[in-house]
Amino acid sequence: MGSDLHMAPLEADQLIDAATAVAVEPAFVPIRHGGGGAATRFVCGYLACSRSLCRPLFEALPRVLRIALGDGQTAGLVRELLRVGVLESSASRPGAQSTLAKLAELMFVEAPRRHVETLPPEGQGWLAALRDVQIGRALALLHDTPERAWTVDDLAREVAMSRSVLATRFASLVGESPMQYLTRWRLGLAARALRSGNDAISRVAERSGYETEAAFSRAFKREFGLPPSTWRKTPA
Repeated sequence: MGSDLHMAPLEADQLIDAATAVAVEPAFVPIRHGGGGAATRFVCGYLACSRSLCRPLFEALPRVLRIALGDGQTAGLVRELLRVGVLESSASRPGAQSTLAKLAELMFVEAPRRHVETLPPEGQGWLAALRDVQIGRALALLHDTPERAWTVDDLAREVAMSRSVLATRFASLVGESPMQYLTRWRLGLAARALRSGNDAISRVAERSGYETEAAFSRAFKREFGLPPSTWRKTPA
């Protein structure tokens, strides 16, 4: 980060006073640079999530997303979340970690919301699909009940569209058909289940909509590059 693209970058370790860093709370490492101008403050955080489940969102977002606070009610909300986050980090009160985790989730949700508001009306992609009333509803249904034996006809009836219009608009916005999207979502859930639980692969395959473990294994390997048994043993 910098104020001018023509300025030479500095290594991070040149900005940290090692002696001071050891003496302060580990969560707060003083970084000192420049002088004579207004002080700049950074609030940093980290939010972990399952990449296999969050792929649609990650693929839709740019590598770097800058959200201006601006004015209005939502700006006040973000400022308050940041303020409470700093207080919780510095006070180290009981329950601080749980509070910070929820604050991080709220701030993360607000950032893509702001980003979606800036997208052009004719935009395409997963985020544009969420903004579409009927396709967004279709995505929510697939996410909420992936175990249901969905067909395009069923989904179209649920969102009050014709089968052909749903299929065309869904593919145009999301980039794949509703059933292809459902398959990827089910496999993402299966990937999480394999890492976090001890259910037999055949049971995971059944919940993912596959009649045989062999068919599930082939689909899983196409999606993640590893068979389910190897995936389960590989560190996240």
